[in-house]
Amino acid sequence: MVLDGDTCYRAAQSRDPRFDGRFFTAVKTTGIYCRPICPARTPLRKNVRFFACAAAAEEAGFRPCRRCRPDAAPGTPAWIGPSAIVSRAVRLIERGALDEASVDELAGRVGVGGRQLRRLFAEHLGTSPLLVGRSRRAHFARSLLDATTWPMTQVAQEAGFRSLRRFNEVMLAVFQRTPSELRRRGGADGPAITLRLAYRPPYDWPALIAFLGARAIPGLEVVDASAYRRTVESGRIEVRPDEGNALALTLTPFRRERGEVLEIVGRIRRMFDLDADPLQIAAALAGDPLLGPSVRARPGLRVPGAWDPFETCVRAILGQQVSVRAATTFAGRLVEAFGVPSPAPVEGLTRVFPKPELLASAALEKIGLTRSRAESIRCVARSAQVLRERPESLEGLVDRLRTLPGVGPWTAHYLAMRAFGEVDAFPSGDLVLRKAAREQLPASLEQRSTAWRPWRAYAAMHLWSSCSLPLEPSHDRAVAI
Repeated sequence: MVLDGDTCYRAAQSRDPRFDGRFFTAVKTTGIYCRPICPARTPLRKNVRFFACAAAAEEAGFRPCRRCRPDAAPGTPAWIGPSAIVSRAVRLIERGALDEASVDELAGRVGVGGRQLRRLFAEHLGTSPLLVGRSRRAHFARSLLDATTWPMTQVAQEAGFRSLRRFNEVMLAVFQRTPSELRRRGGADGPAITLRLAYRPPYDWPALIAFLGARAIPGLEVVDASAYRRTVESGRIEVRPDEGNALALTLTPFRRERGEVLEIVGRIRRMFDLDADPLQIAAALAGDPLLGPSVRARPGLRVPGAWDPFETCVRAILGQQVSVRAATTFAGRLVEAFGVPSPAPVEGLTRVFPKPELLASAALEKIGLTRSRAESIRCVARSAQVLRERPESLEGLVDRLRTLPGVGPWTAHYLAMRAFGEVDAFPSGDLVLRKAAREQLPASLEQRSTAWRPWRAYAAMHLWSSCSLPLEPSHDRAVAI
């Protein structure tokens, strides 16, 4: 990513929060790198360098500022950058692809050789895949040191380090301080921990929480204007707005597996679309005469994600030919009948969504489903591996999803949007989208949507939000549940 130094310097002088996460400022005289919003006095122009991501600054020998905490900044645009290969590789690294595998294995997953992947990372991010992975683990470990009183061994394991020795080496290399020196007093000493998840403003929390609230499954989720709560296998989670352009994630685990907290954080970031760059998206869509009014009125509109692809697929099938409310009722019955009890139950949160193995042979007809719909869910449960290992392209993902029973083009794109975070997915067969765009045929809407690439998922959200009609059955007879 090429950064214009003078432009970045003016942005750093302004301390405008809209530039947060877009670049990092490294001060040559102190050896420290900062966010653009750092409250410290702005250094002279001749004394600073600019980097597209934290890992690049660290590779150049700079350490993170202790005041503005670069590890708390939202992901940089370079990480969604101009190269699709780099974008997908970084997304896989964020999901732990380098925790147990090599760079060459990662390169194979995105369809290039290891040498080419390293070259692309150097070109677009100014660093290597290994250092991006190292930075990810180190900054997450730093957040755990602040939020918990866990032993260092547990912090290292949760952050994806294979050994305590490697953990100490990386933390010293990145922060130039040992983990013990980094730890603050006052971390949570108990079963619950709270982590701050930063985003780039603006952020339309009311719109996103309303979307999730209309689809909340009884017994599994509780949603109100102030928070989203749900059960997970290890306990329960709560997400609520926090100060300083961030959401607060509270986890109350009953039991904990190695690396589970890092996985939960990744899921929540995707579910609440915290890595989006709303200004970049708005700049791409605001000039369109159809989308422009909505984009200007709701610049912080996000694409609501989903906790789990299998759960989302089941919910989509339950939504075929029925309203959102009816589909949610069916989902509540399914969770009540086949979900396992929550390990940390509270009022309204008593069950965990059933695993595929439980639904593969379940008598789903007893909750009121038709035989064909019940069989579709059983078939999806038996083929759940399709939802775990996705091809690294939107087209490949849609083709694979369409092999599942009950999943047509609309549902495949809808799942790609919500369950897999594909920002260019677009269910052109949706009846409401066609009405909002005044297009009669899916093919004509598909053609028109090419002008909105690569942000067609956000275009869909703006079209849905601008239409007062409730969501209706789509071309493949599923509603947005």
